[in-house]
Amino acid sequence: MKTNSLMLACAFAATTALAQNSVGVDDEKTKAAALAKATLNPVASLISVPLQNNFDWGGGPNDDGFQYKLTVQPVIPISLNENWNVISRTILPYVYQEDVIGTTSQSGLADTVQSLFLSPVKPTERGWIWGAGPVLQIPTATDDLLGEEQWGAGPTAVVLKQQGPWTYGMLFNHVWSFAGEDNRADVNRTFLQPFASFTTKTYTSFSLNTESAYDWEGEQWTVPINVTVQQLLKVGKQPIALQLGYRYYAEGPGNGPDWGLRFQVSFLFPKS
Repeated sequence: MKTNSLMLACAFAATTALAQNSVGVDDEKTKAAALAKATLNPVASLISVPLQNNFDWGGGPNDDGFQYKLTVQPVIPISLNENWNVISRTILPYVYQEDVIGTTSQSGLADTVQSLFLSPVKPTERGWIWGAGPVLQIPTATDDLLGEEQWGAGPTAVVLKQQGPWTYGMLFNHVWSFAGEDNRADVNRTFLQPFASFTTKTYTSFSLNTESAYDWEGEQWTVPINVTVQQLLKVGKQPIALQLGYRYYAEGPGNGPDWGLRFQVSFLFPKS
């Protein structure tokens, strides 16, 4: 009887351990799936630091120009209370380009764009996620040819839905200049970014978006179409997202680029 009792106790302990391990694995998978989808949400309650590398070819007066742009894009959620967040999104670009403006080359910082989104913590009853607030353009360019030398401001908003493996929505902003160098053109620009993504069970996301801008002063569209694939993974205990993409310019000024590539590394800091 003692032997049978011992065997039953061992079997019960083993079953309990397996169940606990299974729950742990399932919990990790759930967290990873949620994190993969949070990287696609511009107003997620997630601290992230994307380092986005853009390479563009075909611009300039002779169609042989090249531009490299590194944008550091920290996203920081600030909790106001249990119902509302403010999401700070900063875009700080470094640019190197050659044969884009004449046959010269430039390098240095370009203008910074700062956005603040007031966003509810929970989606609406129908599952929509949204945020709205101000956007500010700051003339931080270190070379006159890399920036517009204008202070600008306006509204920004984002609305999206995450349903099953799908994420889709649109980000919008409009910037008017209100101060700056008198000899430079005024800024009056609309930015539209419709996007759609599909995330697999292995935390791979396939995305399609445009980062379209319309210059009301010059009456000119710039419409790059981006196709990207992103993979969530861990390096040690640090979660990161790696993204690779191709870009085709469907519309743009005569001296604009024809195509480009994107490589992005995002460092993620989810709440524990």
